[in-house]
Amino acid sequence: MRILVLGGTAFVGRAIVTAVLAAGHDVTIFSRGRTGTDLFPEVTRLVGDRDADDYGALAGAEWDAVVDTSGYHPRHVGRAMDALGDRIGRYLFVSSHAVYTSDGVRAGNDESTPRRPAERSGTEELTNETYGPLKVACEDDVVARYGERATIVRPGKVAGPYDNQGTFTYWVRRAARGGAVALPADPAQPVQVIDVRDLATLAVRLIEAHRPGAFNAVGPDEPTTLGGLIHTCAAAAGTEVRIVRVPDEHATRMFPLVRPFWPGQQRSFAAARAAGLPATPLATTAVDTRAADRELGEPPLSWDHGFDPATEAALIERYG
Repeated sequence: MRILVLGGTAFVGRAIVTAVLAAGHDVTIFSRGRTGTDLFPEVTRLVGDRDADDYGALAGAEWDAVVDTSGYHPRHVGRAMDALGDRIGRYLFVSSHAVYTSDGVRAGNDESTPRRPAERSGTEELTNETYGPLKVACEDDVVARYGERATIVRPGKVAGPYDNQGTFTYWVRRAARGGAVALPADPAQPVQVIDVRDLATLAVRLIEAHRPGAFNAVGPDEPTTLGGLIHTCAAAAGTEVRIVRVPDEHATRMFPLVRPFWPGQQRSFAAARAAGLPATPLATTAVDTRAADRELGEPPLSWDHGFDPATEAALIERYG
């Protein structure tokens, strides 16, 4: 199959290109050409900038499917669909579990869970309040345009090698240092993360099977907690940790993987598993994430994650 990937050089896109190539398909990457230029020398590269509505490089060619890993605003998706028209077979849009409402949900909810209202005010600012509703608008536009040729994948928190988001990598790095770990949350809080390679494999299998509809891409296969995840990351690094519970108010708003409402937002992955979602063990994800992070020299995370060492030390001394 001829598959176009919008994005394709950073984290999710990189994993999807890798999976498409491994499955023996022909790949074209459409990106700005600013990062990952040394990756995938065997693929066709087209250069354009979605923020500037520059889709000229997509003119004329045809693809059996497109995987949109970089659509965050309805404008992004709408202009891409206008540029591609009916020269594609299937449009697979990588959305997010942030589309779901947090009101009145239960553990194990599936793809029928109510979504948040679509954001169509014209804002393109990505915040906790706008990110999910903007993705809802994107989903709706893809389905409206392509109908049964539309596929929506809703990942949970994505983890794995070359993570450029940092929420999982923070814990991989912190657990590798061992010792007392300050945690401003209940260690028993349920957590779901999806290995990026499982997400990528699911996308390929959905395309190959021509499957329409929406799919929750979540994991791991065995339920885990935040405390369990931290201990798993420590074991992957050959260290031991002791969790020191500190008051919740010491957490920043986006403290890695800490979400007070998550106990009621555990997603069902039954539909995705039936469609071919693999189940990489969390320990494997931790080992491989650490290896890739060290390969890259442990670069700065994309935003300010967790505690700095001095703050954490003070909290441990106070509460530990």
